Amino acid sequence: MTHYVDGFVVPVPKANLDDYRLVAETAGKVWKEHGALQYWECVADDVQPGKLTSFPQSVQLKDDEVVVFSWILYNSREERDAINAKVMADPRLKDMMSPDKMPFDGKRMFFGGFKTIVEM
Repeated sequence: MTHYVDGFVVPVPKANLDDYRLVAETAGKVWKEHGALQYWECVADDVQPGKLTSFPQSVQLKDDEVVVFSWILYNSREERDAINAKVMADPRLKDMMSPDKMPFDGKRMFFGGFKTIVEM
């Protein structure tokens, strides 16, 4: 069986990492309640700038920031679309999704949806 994954890469100021974790914990609960299979938030521990590309370069990482790599697992893209519509309408996240309240620079975040091709 294949699944569908939303992936995110975010630059988070180190000083805001605890705030980010609190937002992520709430968001994860909301996504799971609405049907997501898994919700992961991971802080970079071993990522180096590359010669051409890298996680730090992808988000124009500043000295006082850390890269966060996140993903959400769904059964299918159709389920992802339905779940995300519910999540975006959920009042628990409404204030958190406001750009001026996020503990990171959303302009440097990137994300996308992916069909799995290998699962073990």
